[in-house]
Amino acid sequence: MANYIGTATSRVDGHAKVTGAAKYAGEFGAPNLAYGNLVTSTIAKGRIVSIDISDAMAIPGVIAVLTHKNRPPMATADRAYKDDTAPESGSPYRPLYDDKVMFSGQPVAVVLAEDWETAHFAATRVRVGYEAEAHVTDLTAKRDDTQPAGTEPKPRGKAEKAFAAAAVRHEADYIVPVEHHNPMELFASTVIRDADGKLTVYDKTQGVQNVQRYLCGVFRMKPDEVRVMSPYAGGAFGSGLRPQHQVALAVMAARALQRSVRLVLTRQQMVTLGYRPGTTQRVALGARANGALDAIKHDVLAMTSQYEDFARNDTGWSGALYKCDNTKYSHQLAKLDLATPCDMRAPGAATGMAALECAMDELAVALKMDPLELRLRNYSDLQQDEGLPYTSKELRECYRQAAAAFGWEKRNPEPRSMRDGSELVGWGMATGVWEALQEKTAARIVLSANGHAEVSCATADIGTGTYTIMAQVAADLLGLPIDNVSVKLGDSSLPSSPVEGGSWMAASVSHAIKNAADAVRKELLALAKKMPDSPLKGVKLDDVLLADGKIVSKLDASRAVAIADAMRHGKLDRIEQEKSTNFKQDDKHARNAHSAVFAEVKIDEQLDVIRVTRLVTAVAAGRILNPKTAGSQIMGGMVWGIGMALHEESQFDHRFGRIMNSNFAEYHVPVNADVHDVKVIFVEEKDELINPLGIKGVGEIGLVSVASAIANAVYHATGKRVRDFPITLDKLRR
Repeated sequence: MANYIGTATSRVDGHAKVTGAAKYAGEFGAPNLAYGNLVTSTIAKGRIVSIDISDAMAIPGVIAVLTHKNRPPMATADRAYKDDTAPESGSPYRPLYDDKVMFSGQPVAVVLAEDWETAHFAATRVRVGYEAEAHVTDLTAKRDDTQPAGTEPKPRGKAEKAFAAAAVRHEADYIVPVEHHNPMELFASTVIRDADGKLTVYDKTQGVQNVQRYLCGVFRMKPDEVRVMSPYAGGAFGSGLRPQHQVALAVMAARALQRSVRLVLTRQQMVTLGYRPGTTQRVALGARANGALDAIKHDVLAMTSQYEDFARNDTGWSGALYKCDNTKYSHQLAKLDLATPCDMRAPGAATGMAALECAMDELAVALKMDPLELRLRNYSDLQQDEGLPYTSKELRECYRQAAAAFGWEKRNPEPRSMRDGSELVGWGMATGVWEALQEKTAARIVLSANGHAEVSCATADIGTGTYTIMAQVAADLLGLPIDNVSVKLGDSSLPSSPVEGGSWMAASVSHAIKNAADAVRKELLALAKKMPDSPLKGVKLDDVLLADGKIVSKLDASRAVAIADAMRHGKLDRIEQEKSTNFKQDDKHARNAHSAVFAEVKIDEQLDVIRVTRLVTAVAAGRILNPKTAGSQIMGGMVWGIGMALHEESQFDHRFGRIMNSNFAEYHVPVNADVHDVKVIFVEEKDELINPLGIKGVGEIGLVSVASAIANAVYHATGKRVRDFPITLDKLRR
């Protein structure tokens, strides 16, 4: 019997993707399909005073131009626009609702035509008049006009007093700029209208049922009147958690025209869908001469929109990770005339840990102590803010294995002391941490007498490998070859699922499948016991498993009944079971994944060009379902960390409140030439408390603190500390 759980397994959807058989939201066809294109605002704040559509309507092939004046009816209450991941406070954006303009690039009209090219051209012929108001899009301009975010943990001890009395102190500001999602797949929605008026919506999303509920609320539709599907997504990592405005506008257009409509955003238009909020963070660390932390203060200033209060946990990691009796936090929000930020891989941790881990490195320098030794001296087996033990924590082993693989013991601690020809060499390290979350999820298994199983759940696969782990878990628990298992997901009509995010989906859907498989096993055993002279008579459910197409006694493998025989005797062609997860509430343990990141940079001494030549990350994340896809996840996060450290930054022209580098040419991300030796280590971490299968997620942890490790390596190479990301050659030359 094959054991798929824990085995490196190729993607079951890989063939469909590399052959082009996999269809994405903007690729589904329909007869009489109309094409949409947006007209977007050229001001950041104000109101629309006129819209002249006459030139656009005169173009052959143009069907209609929708504006706030002629759109179909929409809900009037805020609650109709709230989705599962919307900020708790605020009023969600309503696309094409009225004449108010709240951010540059806001949709103000949708041009609909018989083909995309005509719609695109006609959009340039729509004339919009505005009454502009003064706007603010610069975070620094609102530094003194903020409100509490309310996400910070409670303080402990007397941090101010302890910091003032500390033998060694470090205090500095760290800046992480606005960063934008740039998934390969453009955001798109294809709305197919049936003859009876029901809609099938193919959407780029991380949560089809979230989108379905949103559309039902906005357009007052019944759930059976709209079905949302997203079988494949070409990257998302937070940008697809909320229903984006193109899906509402596409449905609006389909209802207005009473025909099928496709709306695909341009890459420039996608910058208004959300972004990682820029932050300015002040971290103050006080320590004794032996390195023991006496005080941690972490203050964050972050941005949000004027209409919603978006905030994530930037500060909570500081006091939770390291042993310290005195902590104090502050998290303030500045409201800007921008679209609402959104989740972006490891929200809160990617920014908060970037500041903390750079500050820890600076403290190590002040103490004249090895950065790894400083972290080990402040290591805690308790989650400090809550005072709880972890369900499991192998961070110490992460440090050991990553340091050994990297060769950390060979590091000369003096800055500018290591060289490779004309290049300065720097070594840096950092600690990563993320939550181990799990959410209520349902799954259905349909087992046929011919030995084939179909597993289904409304969850998404944004490229992380959900198709594959669902097949692996089902194959193992049903005792089938993985080729005999097919997976359905990304369909709002399937068993319920939360949005795919937060690294919770692997644990959540795997346990839903486990519960459904247990129910299948129970039904099969009952059938087998009813057979004449059954070898399984008297055998308890806990003492049997499904293996090699049989119901087998764990105590005596000779006592077995073929699944096909049991179903034939019961006159069943198929067994169907749908079950949900039932995770126990555990208030006595903290649940986290951890990592240790080590980085090497080489910097041309004359040109200051930075190369990240080596990265090693060791991860402790419970039981790894699939080392191959999980390794890809961590590696992808590490490459993303290179981008965060050296490349990514959304550039604004604050005179217009507009993002200027909304394209791949000017929004820099790492390419092949930027990625060298990347090594991923999974540290064995048994966890019998977190859930029955011992699973934690790996989607986020691969990114956390990679940028810090690189920044610390840059300091070690050059002796220059750059505290505002990304680290570019001009900053090294200050």
